[in-house]
Amino acid sequence: MKNFFRRTLLLGLMLTLAIPAVQAAKKPRKSKKDELVTISTSLGDIRLVLFELTPVHRANFLKLARSGFYDGTTFHRVILNFMIQGGDPNSKDADPTNDGQGSADEQTLPAEIRPELTHRRGAVAAARSADFVNPERRSSASQFYIVQNPTGTPHLNGQYTVFGQVISGQEVVDKIAQQPTGQANRPLTDLKMTVKVEKLKKKKIAKGFGYQY
Repeated sequence: MKNFFRRTLLLGLMLTLAIPAVQAAKKPRKSKKDELVTISTSLGDIRLVLFELTPVHRANFLKLARSGFYDGTTFHRVILNFMIQGGDPNSKDADPTNDGQGSADEQTLPAEIRPELTHRRGAVAAARSADFVNPERRSSASQFYIVQNPTGTPHLNGQYTVFGQVISGQEVVDKIAQQPTGQANRPLTDLKMTVKVEKLKKKKIAKGFGYQY
């Protein structure tokens, strides 16, 4: 009988010790690498990182970038002391009047608006349609903008999904914002982009670009 109780107690102790180990195994590990995005234009390169706090927008942007979707699109709307906007597939065609309208069958993404991700200088955010037709503030699946204003655009906080940050080439954003524009704030000269993605160690990104994770 004593041996029975001893074995039962030992088994219970082993199970108790095993539970934390199982729970710990389920906890996801933080990656030591990140995806560095480079947007190349005739005025220079813009490098940015995308936030893990906005996983849907991050995954969507990386997928489009890797597929070549953005190559040949333009920054079709630029406003000095505000932002530059691009990523519309319509901007690849010869009709400048449809830039910014998006494709008729374009899908949208659920909002991932987080209070800690604000519209500071260099913030990368998703464009979207207005509240009266889009009360859920769902994002365009492709169009994005980069905050150019030196003091940010805090009046947009809580209204649009911020999902990334420029870590190099903000001066290129400034140059783009300074371009002469015509109707609908469209640059008179096409500012086409190509976008590539490179996986690098976070330590290398931090050291090379002064970005703190």
